[in-house]
Amino acid sequence: MDKIYSRNSKNNNKLNPKDETIGFILNYSKALSVISYKKLKFELLLN
Repeated sequence: MDKIYSRNSKNNNKLNPKDETIGFILNYSKALSVISYKKLKFELLLN
């Protein structure tokens, strides 16, 4: 199995994300807040 996953793919250069995708992920990560209270975790999306 390791040989399958460690092979170099010829499509690596073609997998460039769009600027809109990067912007969306960055804005989402800025708005996401995770709060831990005792043994609970709360995820808040601040918009």
